Amino acid sequence: MKHKRSLVRRTAAVIAAGAAALALAACGGADDGDTGGSAGHGGHNATASASASASAPSSQGKHNAADVAFAKGMIPHHRQAVEMAGLAPGRAASPEVEKLATEIKKAQDPEIRTLSGWLTAWGEEVPAEGAAMDHSGHGAGAMDGMMTDQEMSGLADASGEAFDTAFLELMVKHHEGALTMAKTEQADGSFAPARKMADEIITSQSAEIERMNRLLGKG
Repeated sequence: MKHKRSLVRRTAAVIAAGAAALALAACGGADDGDTGGSAGHGGHNATASASASASAPSSQGKHNAADVAFAKGMIPHHRQAVEMAGLAPGRAASPEVEKLATEIKKAQDPEIRTLSGWLTAWGEEVPAEGAAMDHSGHGAGAMDGMMTDQEMSGLADASGEAFDTAFLELMVKHHEGALTMAKTEQADGSFAPARKMADEIITSQSAEIERMNRLLGKG
């Protein structure tokens, strides 16, 4: 009986040791799998996510105060140009003037939306509708080239050749103001898409100024 009890104890000890070894192996395998998973998936995903979040804001470059000033100044400036262009149908005598007005509206409406989107993304306030009129009498500076209330009223009251002449002369002045603002953005801005828009404004509006001067008989 004593021998049997000893044998039973040894057998139980061997079984227990074997079970412990299996448990350790299982734990080790699980740990290895978890570690591998963490490094291969969780760790990689975390790194990838961090990399993606870090690259997202910088993919187009950081903006600075000049970019904000460009957007805040160009939105009301463009709005006024669109308003001026909207007066041409029914008033313009020349099909060329009416065509030019349509092209100006078509080009500047999307830019207003883009500029507004940038300001919103930057946590800046988008100029309210009607801001162009609020600043129209302020002369030079960020709002360079803006029409006064009196000039806008005079344009709205004109028709035929008188409208064409007034529209072209005022729009040349307006475009020249936009060129000044765009050149400031080129020199001082850091946000790549804003600098690109400034380049496009300079190219397109310089060409339109030449075109308008030709229509005025100055080119």
